[in-house]
Amino acid sequence: MGVIQKFFVASLFMWAIPIAILYAFNHNILPGTSNLSPYSMTLVSGFLAVISVNVVIAFYIYLAMREPAADKHEPDPKFLAEAKASINQSTGDAQQSQTLKKEQ
Repeated sequence: MGVIQKFFVASLFMWAIPIAILYAFNHNILPGTSNLSPYSMTLVSGFLAVISVNVVIAFYIYLAMREPAADKHEPDPKFLAEAKASINQSTGDAQQSQTLKKEQ
């Protein structure tokens, strides 16, 4: 499954599961919820909805960590050559300024 597909599925679950939990609690679909006070029902359904979103996020992170790395990233050879030349030039300038200070 592609990365984009996983993202959309995870996003769908992050919306659908909490709404389903809230709907089930508010319409007494789950057994035992009719015995709860409205205040308790709101708290329990809210906490379960938040926990369900966190579970979906953790599962998405787990799937992302299992993704195989595409290719090893290698820097551009032209960039490396310019960087090395810049470093050599700056160290050469520093050495020249140190020798000038010693002569003075």
